[in-house]
Amino acid sequence: MASQIDTAQFKNGLKIELDGNPFTITYFQHVKPGKGGAFVRTKVKNLLNGRTVERTFRSGEKVDAADIEENQMQYLYNDGENMIFMDQSTFEQIPILPEVIGDQEQFMMEEMVVGVLFWRGNPVNVALPNYIESKVVQSDPGLKGDTSSGANKPATLECGATVHVPLFIKEGDILRIDTRTGEYSERVSG
Repeated sequence: MASQIDTAQFKNGLKIELDGNPFTITYFQHVKPGKGGAFVRTKVKNLLNGRTVERTFRSGEKVDAADIEENQMQYLYNDGENMIFMDQSTFEQIPILPEVIGDQEQFMMEEMVVGVLFWRGNPVNVALPNYIESKVVQSDPGLKGDTSSGANKPATLECGATVHVPLFIKEGDILRIDTRTGEYSERVSG
């Protein structure tokens, strides 16, 4: 039996279970209208599919705490079917389907340490670091004289992702990329 959490204990990042699925609270607001009972307005993100929904709870209502465990794991390799991760504390190797990682798979590099969320013992989500550093392996040279503000070109990184970068970026440069948006942040060296 999962433990119960009162709406007074809600906070951002709290993991709860609704309708048999794990959610994390991304926003909450206690509301006490002049008429009627108090309630809590929330936005919760489904940890299985990433969808965000709004839910309202009566003040004092109890919800189940999600059976969530987060482990730091190191990405080892892709065996063609699964991505293999190693638990940093037990050295146990665990296969995770690429669907669990979703779009962030393009930023995965061997030996990267990530947070893996387990719900009821099964991996349901992989949290990459907010920023990664990766080398440009292919990029067309910027055209001389094309200095209009905001001009970008595509660049392919060693991790496999293709991002839009400023024209001055060349092959061999190491870039910092925001994994949440997939956007170029800055040039680290080059």
